[in-house]
Amino acid sequence: MRWGAILVVVGGYMAVAPMPAIATQADVTVCFTPAQKCEPEIVKAIDKAREAIRVQAYGFRSLPIIHALQRAAQRGVEVLVILDKTNDRKYSAATLLSAFNIPVWIDYQPAIAHNKVIIIDGHLVIGGSYNYTAGAASRNAENVTFIDSQAIAKRYLANWESRLRVSRAFR
Repeated sequence: MRWGAILVVVGGYMAVAPMPAIATQADVTVCFTPAQKCEPEIVKAIDKAREAIRVQAYGFRSLPIIHALQRAAQRGVEVLVILDKTNDRKYSAATLLSAFNIPVWIDYQPAIAHNKVIIIDGHLVIGGSYNYTAGAASRNAENVTFIDSQAIAKRYLANWESRLRVSRAFR
């Protein structure tokens, strides 16, 4: 199926260009709060990581997820995190992750870096509307998607790296 379009600006003129169609097979699992408990599923996926974890987050105050990332780093998994500028303050997830020797960058360039993505071992992408907060875990109507596909993870990793290039190291 081919669908979608992107807006292109060339020489001050806007034009609509077709979005490249990419069909990819993937195993997809979904979780919906508040009816389902999604946070433990995210933690379980992080706990299974063996090589690398890349995180992009806006709201990030989930201690179970932060501690799962800490455990992953302690067992030798390369954990790298990009957070929205709202986390660039004392007593934030950035502070705690840095204390665990997990490198953190702050994405300042857009109005908000509203991503909610965890990429594990180059094949599992965890995304959706779910901010990594207590509200998302217990009060809000949120969704989490678990997409197991190397091809999709590769595209998310490319986006992660593009955001890293315009982010600043957290201090």
